[in-house]
Amino acid sequence: MSNGVILSTSLYEDLSKALAECSHDKIFVLTDNTTREKCWPLLDGFIGLRDAVHVTIPSGDSSKTLENVTRVWEALVEGGATRHSCMICLGGGMVTDLGGFAASTFKRGIDYVNIPTTLLSMVDASVGGKTGFNFHGLKNEVGVFADAQFVIIDTNFLSTLDNDNLRSGYAEMLKHGLISNLDTWSKLLSFDISRPELHQLQTMVGQSVTVKQHIVEADPREHGIRKALNLGHTIGHAIESWSMATGSPLLHGIAVAHGLVGELYLGSVLCDFPLDKLRSTVSYIHEHYGRPSITCDDYPKLVELMRHDKKNMSGSINFTLLGDVGDIRINQTAERELILEALDFIREG
Repeated sequence: MSNGVILSTSLYEDLSKALAECSHDKIFVLTDNTTREKCWPLLDGFIGLRDAVHVTIPSGDSSKTLENVTRVWEALVEGGATRHSCMICLGGGMVTDLGGFAASTFKRGIDYVNIPTTLLSMVDASVGGKTGFNFHGLKNEVGVFADAQFVIIDTNFLSTLDNDNLRSGYAEMLKHGLISNLDTWSKLLSFDISRPELHQLQTMVGQSVTVKQHIVEADPREHGIRKALNLGHTIGHAIESWSMATGSPLLHGIAVAHGLVGELYLGSVLCDFPLDKLRSTVSYIHEHYGRPSITCDDYPKLVELMRHDKKNMSGSINFTLLGDVGDIRINQTAERELILEALDFIREG
């Protein structure tokens, strides 16, 4: 686990404490074009970053490439970084994933601090030590486990987000609710993400991060129960990769929401996930996320993308499913015909 996940009420004070713990000769700040414009102003007055070297890469998940990892390494070299330097990753999941990978491999690893600026990165990407980039059209195909020294979560950054990005992050919160307990799950289904109350959302973010922290601490390298966090992701990643190939990419969490629909269906067939909880969860997702524009013609490509998923073993497509809310069934497999039924359910259920 990282040295600390800080639910911040004073960004400058908490960042000062984090940097004091990361002894450093130089500080580098990694942003993308969007977070440099919209999020850096919240830190611009912090004296501790007055002499920081800025590294900015293009926005969007399509920028999560080896080319941009190389750009970050080059900027570190040109900026005089040493093994004792520190990098702050200020941004969404693309920035924290790519920046964490670049930092953890530069000179065999320099300290880095994540300051997630999107709901998705707060509850998912910035916590848990997974870093990496996309390769050959596959999500997060290359990466390492490398913990941030600190993750500083300040929900004030959420005021910079549009509704699509809020919904994207909220899908991961729904997943955390499904794998935790009935109370958390039911509260998530009663929250109106289309008109979010940010103070209430901050409390819910803290609960969501705690769910992930407990699972990661129990299984840091994903040998067992950490696979619970993959709920919705086998189908979701396939839909996400498919959408990128069509030229109309879906945000990660939007694709995961659709993946949750399909994998809850698989859970109902294979693990007796209760139909009333299936209906209420799917109804919420349909209301706030709609349905993806996949057709029957896309099924072979989607199944092929699932076959490339890193979670697979012995040639079988691997799923995390549920027998009930909080009843996690890892390492589940499904026949092709049932997977096609799940895709039908996503489109029509």
